[in-house]
Amino acid sequence: MNTAETATGVKWTIDPAHSEIQFKVKHMMISTVTGSFGRFTADVEADGDDLSQAKVRFQAEVDSIDTGNANRDNHLKSTDFFSGGRHPQILFTSTGSKSVDGDGSWTLYGDLTMNGITKPVALDVEWGGVMKDPYGNTKAGVSIHGKVNRKDWGINWNAALEAGGLMVSDEVRIACEVQLVKQG
Repeated sequence: MNTAETATGVKWTIDPAHSEIQFKVKHMMISTVTGSFGRFTADVEADGDDLSQAKVRFQAEVDSIDTGNANRDNHLKSTDFFSGGRHPQILFTSTGSKSVDGDGSWTLYGDLTMNGITKPVALDVEWGGVMKDPYGNTKAGVSIHGKVNRKDWGINWNAALEAGGLMVSDEVRIACEVQLVKQG
């Protein structure tokens, strides 16, 4: 494994207008609910335009959670789930990366903090490339995917269904489409 500590030099920041930070979870074992965060930031330090070894620090505001249902959003912000009042941010800090089969993809390792608990995670990163926009800004794109067990972060609320099974799956899928802007 290569460590992210070798990355130096170029700063990148997330472009929130062209990025989506989403999660997906099974509901009642029969359908998937998608949620997103409306407020988030990321600081990336890389060796030029190569982001595969970059140092990454990401933060999402729990209060900006949106699943398309205000009651569900408020429940997710409560102590049953994210405890947004006590732990207002979800944080990710990279600890290293490893190239995947030389196809421009890599696995990003890091520490994910939710609900006041920090655990290591591995995320799959698909490289989209680098391009200049019409205004002369250098942009880079990545797709980030992964799976976590919410119970590892003390997010344990659930309800038994009359027909058997549980209301909310333990597995949460992370799905992010990210555009970064090169600084300076």
